[in-house]
Amino acid sequence: MGAARVYAYGATAGLLGDLLLGDPRRGHPVAVFGRAAGAVERVLWKDHRGWGALHTAVCAGGAVALSALAARAVRRSPVASVLLTGAATWTVVGGTSLAREARVIARALEAGEVDAARARLPHLCGRDPHALDADGIARAVVESVAENTSDAVVGALVWGAVAGVPGFAGFRAVNTLDAMVGHRSPRYRRYGWASARLDDLAGWPGARLTAALAVLTGGDPRGAVRAWRADAAQHPSPNAGPVEAAFAGALGVRLGGTLSYAGRVEHRPVLNSAGRAVQVADIDRAVRLSRRVSWLALATCTGVKLLCGRRGRAALRAVRRAKGRRVTGGAA
Repeated sequence: MGAARVYAYGATAGLLGDLLLGDPRRGHPVAVFGRAAGAVERVLWKDHRGWGALHTAVCAGGAVALSALAARAVRRSPVASVLLTGAATWTVVGGTSLAREARVIARALEAGEVDAARARLPHLCGRDPHALDADGIARAVVESVAENTSDAVVGALVWGAVAGVPGFAGFRAVNTLDAMVGHRSPRYRRYGWASARLDDLAGWPGARLTAALAVLTGGDPRGAVRAWRADAAQHPSPNAGPVEAAFAGALGVRLGGTLSYAGRVEHRPVLNSAGRAVQVADIDRAVRLSRRVSWLALATCTGVKLLCGRRGRAALRAVRRAKGRRVTGGAA
């Protein structure tokens, strides 16, 4: 069985596992990685970019190396390779947990329990919830659903298609390091620089694919394209900008604006200024759009990988035939 089919079967099984089971409840490998990265940080931390880059290399490189060894150990068994790919996919994607948290907050807002929604918001994003009203919380949830569709699902599927199990592990490791040390606090402004920049690079293809699929599967393709083109570049994040702008246009709502994050106030540009204000009902609409984007991303990655695999095999056969003709000609 070729690598393309291993990915197709394994990634589909893993995404189904996430849909049916959610994240592993105990001993989550991402949590284990986070604890290991924290231990490395305690040994290496200095207020210096070079030491931060070493931290990133040790942690992300270690995750990739271990997963590569595991993939190599099972490469002769198609069944084991599919199972390993499925387990890796299930471990690194988080679409079900994302949807569950978003809907818990939506139910609280629908019941008028704003304090409960505020208490739950930190499970979904790092935004300060205390000054937010119901509409502000709803907007924060929709923005988090959009961004995490790329970070928690599509980006992982892209890198899994590119590099197999090491791609899955490497993407999640980089994304986790960015969440841990990539923010602009005094402690991590320099130390976390490498993790933040590597996360920007790793997230680039997944973010563009997420935005493109939001255009295709959302309710207003023209509005999504218009918001993406007009507003994405104004966002401080090179990857969240296209995704949130496309989601805003597809849903017909306004995202962005003033927010409080990690103890500081940010005035972000408005995305899709032609849209209306976010309402609580838009959370479920965003979750449904996220689901459509996720499954279409799997289909897209699988199709591209199968196509590339066929072309690669055809090219290899052509090279072998050409070598055979040269050998035959030389013998004559």
